[in-house]
Amino acid sequence: MTRQIIRLTGEDRVAFLQGLVTNDVARAPCWAALLTPQGKYLADFLVVPDGDALLIDVDGRLADDLMRRLSMYKLRSRVAMEAVEMPVARGTGPAPDGAIADPRHPALGWRHYGAEGDDGTDWDALRVEHCIPETLVELIPNDTFILEVGFERLHGVDFRKGCYVGQEVTARMKHKTELRKGLVVLRIEGAAPVGTSITAEGREVGTLFTQSGGRAIAHVRHDRVGPDMRAGEARLYPA
Repeated sequence: MTRQIIRLTGEDRVAFLQGLVTNDVARAPCWAALLTPQGKYLADFLVVPDGDALLIDVDGRLADDLMRRLSMYKLRSRVAMEAVEMPVARGTGPAPDGAIADPRHPALGWRHYGAEGDDGTDWDALRVEHCIPETLVELIPNDTFILEVGFERLHGVDFRKGCYVGQEVTARMKHKTELRKGLVVLRIEGAAPVGTSITAEGREVGTLFTQSGGRAIAHVRHDRVGPDMRAGEARLYPA
């Protein structure tokens, strides 16, 4: 997984980012997302303090678009941003000096900026065990609603911090509706490509995503989950 670090500097760096993303960056390190005005996911990233800067740790495939979108909002804010070459190590064993705990879930271990390496953790198995979405797998730009994929459970959204892009839709989903769709872990027999539709009795149930060890993450309509679901040649059951 290639990560890109964006370094944000300037006296307005916290206020600038605070008005755009889903989490309270004044309490960084944190996990956050940038949304469309309609409340749909565009990118997720970790925000990490680094002296007089904030580091934005994002999937490299989304970095250029994220920088472009942040630049659109810059206006007169006294901030500067640049993509910097900085390796990111991660693991779940003993944390090295200077590492930070991944703010999403204790099972995700630590990240160490400026160091290289991975301790060999089976990250897909870990994500399936704890139903943790991944960028460009379960998290799909211009499609995903963050509350349906666990952002509240994984500490990626703050409902007290004030306005941000897409806040109105997100708050309405939180306070005025019951979520009919969301990520769940299912038992699976067989396998099917990520993105395969799940059906039951001729009706669409949802979409299959990451699979590991006889279990899978799926985005489903909760009221259609049952004992006889299929995704291609695979069969699925409530966990």
